[in-house]
Amino acid sequence: MEDKTTRNLVLRNLAGKRTSAVPIWLMRQAGRYLPEYRKIRRAAGSFLDLCYSPELAAEITLQPVRRFGFDAAILFSDILVIPDALGQHVTFEEGLGPVLEPITPLNPMLPNALDRFRNSSQNKLGAVYETIERVANAKTDNCALIGFAGGPWTVATYMVEGGSSRDFQKIRRWATSDATSFELLIDVLTEATIIHLNAQINAGVEALQIFESHAGVLDCFGFNKWVIKPTRRIVSTIKRKHPHIPIIGFPRGAAAQIPVFLSETNVDAVSLDHSVSLNWAASVISDSVPIQGNLDPIYLLGDPGKLPFHVDRVLSAFSNRPYVFNLGHGVIKETDPRSVERLVDIVRNYNLR
Repeated sequence: MEDKTTRNLVLRNLAGKRTSAVPIWLMRQAGRYLPEYRKIRRAAGSFLDLCYSPELAAEITLQPVRRFGFDAAILFSDILVIPDALGQHVTFEEGLGPVLEPITPLNPMLPNALDRFRNSSQNKLGAVYETIERVANAKTDNCALIGFAGGPWTVATYMVEGGSSRDFQKIRRWATSDATSFELLIDVLTEATIIHLNAQINAGVEALQIFESHAGVLDCFGFNKWVIKPTRRIVSTIKRKHPHIPIIGFPRGAAAQIPVFLSETNVDAVSLDHSVSLNWAASVISDSVPIQGNLDPIYLLGDPGKLPFHVDRVLSAFSNRPYVFNLGHGVIKETDPRSVERLVDIVRNYNLR
C-alpha cells in the first residue's frame, strides 16, 4: 500500500529520495503578504491571540496552500510561544515586533518554569496542537504538514535581549561571562522544545524544522556549545520516539559551520539561507543530504523577468540530490502574491523547459 511519504514530494525528498518534480514551500508563506491573512489579522486582536486560536490559525496555515498549491503547509504559530508558556511576558507590537520582559543572570528563569510549561501544554499550547489536528484533517496527503520550533539559542536571544537585537551584546556577554548559569537557561529551553515538538508530532505534523535564526552571531566555540549541543539532544530524543519524522535544521548565517552541524546533530536535512554560496554547498555537502533553500526572498520584489534566471541558478546547483525548493529566509511582507504565484509556476515547469 502506498503511504504518505510515497505520495508527497516534500517527504520523499526529506527521506533522501530525489524526485523528477521539484517540491516547493516557502518560509513565512502564511502571513503578512496575503490579503486574506491581513483581513483575519485586523479582526483577531493580538498576534498571540491569533496563534492561540485553532480555527483562525488553521485557516491561515491553509490559505497559501489553497492559493498557490504548495507541497507543504507550515504551522502558523511563532517560536516565542515557548517563552510565553514558560511564564515570560511576551507581546507583539505593531512596527516593533516581539517585546519580552528581559531575563538576566540574576533571574535566569522563572521558578519551576518547566513544570509551568508542562501544565501550559495542556491549555495555552494545547491550542497550537488543536490547530495542527485541524490542518491535518483538512489537508490532502499530497501536502506535507510541517511543525517547527526555534532553536534554544535563538529563543534565548529574544528572552535575554527583550526582543530583536542588532549586536546581541547582552546574551553574548552572559554566555561568555557566566556560562554555567546560561547553560541552565539553554537546558530549560532544550527540554521545552523537545516537549513541544513531540506534542506537535502527536497532533499530526509529518516533518519538523528547527529555526536557529541567530546562529550566525556565534563563533565556532559558541556555535558548538549553544547550537550543536542542544540541537543534537533535541534530534536524538525525538528520533527515539519518532524515527520516521524528518527534521530540518536551519542554522541561519552559519555557512562555514554547516558540515560540522550536519555531522554532529544528525538532522535529516539542512535549510540554507541566501548567504550560502551555491557552488560551495553543492561541492561540500554530501549528495545524499537533502537540501532546502536558498533563493534570496528579495528577488520576489524585483524584476519579474529576472526571476527565472535566479530560480534556475538554485535548481541547477542542486539538481543531482534530494532537494526542496524554498527561500533563504521568510517571504517579505511587501511581496506581491503574484510574484509568489510566478515563482511556483517556474519551479513547477522547471523540468519542462
